[in-house]
Amino acid sequence: MIPQINKILYATDLSKNSAYAFVYAVDMARRNNASIVMLHSVEPVHHRYFGDDEERQLYRVNVAMDKEKRQEVERELKGMKENLQTFCKKMETQIGPPCVGLVSKILVPTGHPVDEILKAADEEACDAIVLGTHGKGFLKHTFLGSVSNGVLHRTRKPVFIVPLPSEKTNIDWDKV
Repeated sequence: MIPQINKILYATDLSKNSAYAFVYAVDMARRNNASIVMLHSVEPVHHRYFGDDEERQLYRVNVAMDKEKRQEVERELKGMKENLQTFCKKMETQIGPPCVGLVSKILVPTGHPVDEILKAADEEACDAIVLGTHGKGFLKHTFLGSVSNGVLHRTRKPVFIVPLPSEKTNIDWDKV
């Protein structure tokens, strides 16, 4: 017997491919009467501290960049809910309602994406994970993206990896 899917973790990097994968998460949630937890992980800026003046200055610059990045992410989070509503209204004309009401929570943690996806899937008691994958470089047909691959190999939950289709699509976060 296949376990019931009540909660889906949808991981996004806010790219066109992840917007396409969101349509699959919405469809899966509708079919299973499930909710969606949306996650956008931000990698921290790594820096070292040794002690001489030049390196201390570099450390301050990296910390400032990290703070600026965090502020940018906080602005994105505020706009994410509005973008989600606009995106869902647009998508409802193609896939039907509901869309916005399916998203129960939006998470924007700072950390390595694979670790944050796996952590959120466990902490939020998600039954499945949906994410897109990028086809980059000449090996795009052979290998999954590093995040998709890392999640797939480190979890015991079902993982749905959605590649961007080869034909043009009008599904894009930026076009809402």
